Amino acid sequence: MPESFFYANSRWIKSAARIMFGTIWLVDASFKFQAGFFSSFSSLIASAAQGQPAWLQGWFTFWVGVTASNPTLWASIIAVSELAVAISLIFGFMRKIGYGGGIALSLLIWAVPEGFGGPYGPSSTDIGTGVIYAIVFLMLIVINATEGPSRLSLDYWIEKRVSWWKKFAEFSP
Repeated sequence: MPESFFYANSRWIKSAARIMFGTIWLVDASFKFQAGFFSSFSSLIASAAQGQPAWLQGWFTFWVGVTASNPTLWASIIAVSELAVAISLIFGFMRKIGYGGGIALSLLIWAVPEGFGGPYGPSSTDIGTGVIYAIVFLMLIVINATEGPSRLSLDYWIEKRVSWWKKFAEFSP
């Protein structure tokens, strides 16, 4: 029985998926470096609270207060974090930290500016992208742990020269 296309090309496909996902993050990060993002950051966070259930208002009030003290700093942290995740994905650099950071950042974006995808009601059709991105990162971790390092990654080449680099790059022992 002949091998399937995906099995025969899994090494390249997993790298291509990681790089494509990284390109999405790079485009998203580039939007964050626009002046409009910095000037509207406070209102973006405040608008996420609109229409949310009363039991979530404390969560959003907390984040409105935290980010209102220095919105430019918080917008910068988000922009630089998204860029770091994009670089990690595209170049396969420090994947363990990049994927873990990507999960945390995705869930934070989902939980604050995306408002958990809500408010939910009869017209709700979407739970938001942040939680889906977190699941994609989890799948990348599973692929990396089961299939091993990609030859199309900086980590792979660094690991050949620096044995302890695996601590930053690999999910498998």
